[in-house]
Amino acid sequence: MIEIKPVDKVNATVRVPGSKSYTNRALIAASLATGESVIKNALLSEDTRIMISCLEEVDVHVKSVPEENAIIVNGCEGTIPVERARLFAGNAGTVVRFMTAALTLGNGQYEIDGIERMRKRPIQQLIDALNRLGADVVSKEGTGCPPVLINAGGLMGGKVEIPGNVSSQYISAILLSAPYADNDVRIIITDDLVSKHYVDMTIAVMSKFGVSVERDSYREFCVKSGQNYKGCKYIVEPDASGASYFFAAAAITGGRVKVEGLGEGSLQGDAKFIDILRDMGCSTRKSQDWLEVEGGELRGVDVDMNDTPDVVQTLVSVAVFAKGKTRIRNVKNLRYKETDRITAIVNELKRVGIEVTEFEDGLEINPSPPHSAEISTYNDHRMAMSFALIGLRTKGIKIKNPECVEKTFPDFFERLEELYY
Repeated sequence: MIEIKPVDKVNATVRVPGSKSYTNRALIAASLATGESVIKNALLSEDTRIMISCLEEVDVHVKSVPEENAIIVNGCEGTIPVERARLFAGNAGTVVRFMTAALTLGNGQYEIDGIERMRKRPIQQLIDALNRLGADVVSKEGTGCPPVLINAGGLMGGKVEIPGNVSSQYISAILLSAPYADNDVRIIITDDLVSKHYVDMTIAVMSKFGVSVERDSYREFCVKSGQNYKGCKYIVEPDASGASYFFAAAAITGGRVKVEGLGEGSLQGDAKFIDILRDMGCSTRKSQDWLEVEGGELRGVDVDMNDTPDVVQTLVSVAVFAKGKTRIRNVKNLRYKETDRITAIVNELKRVGIEVTEFEDGLEINPSPPHSAEISTYNDHRMAMSFALIGLRTKGIKIKNPECVEKTFPDFFERLEELYY
């Protein structure tokens, strides 16, 4: 357990680790590529190490260089090198989804599983889509969740319709593996796609590795057969979700924080978090190389966060100190994350004395001064990091199981402590 010390106005310029989302996408592309890739400014955390471990289990050669935040990958030219493997993905949803699709390119039998929570996270829509593209994938226990069994013999390709209302990672998983299908892969989204920016990020990574995607906005995507990834040097952008905690620290304390390396041209949806803070009363400044937030008198907002679900918890911690209610909408997919994040947020807000109303797709916060409490994290890194921010203005906020931040931001609490100086 760790106790957060209150602080006066912060005034800091910070750098945050590389994006987990970009790192894991680059790892898949590099592993399927021809030749060697060097991924620079990579995030080396629990989730990315799990991805590396899974790739190594199927005999892709990966070397981490921690002192340089780099990963060197020798690609397998679009074919999974081994015929059998059992992979363990912990609670890394990205790994399960991306690897499930990639393993269909092999020739043999593969199984991928995770911790008990992962066995409750849905993947049936991805399984169904891959099977319509000629794969043979099943939920081993018939639950629509991991463990997943892949009887691989290559991916035929073709056209597939898939809902977009649960996880954009299903679309990203198919896109990343699609260049190595026997025929063109055409994906038609049957309803509104959640977390659209993550698909943009996937397409950008594919382009960097030499594969193009034809698209009709967020309704249809097509990957032409016969393309292949080419090894390259890839530089990972700083993580916008990680940056959100420091922007929120400026908002909560009325201080100023500049995050370097993350600019207004970022495709990461979470970079738009500072626009929500602006609507709440903060001042914001942007350039191609940095983003900055300066706190002001905070007011509640009514906001649709369908495209920015990973910063919902961060916003909640800011909303606690605003004048007026904050309503967060259209984030039902938070119920399928590392924990049911909507219920977890509601539980912990009540623990610090905040009145909150839970809805199926979101919540409404009626702010008041919070009081001291021991915060349960549900082994969810974002619960730990976001609720720690409340401790910047409230004495006695203690975070249980702070080690869970290893998932995406191993030195988060050390970085937070640097704001005190």
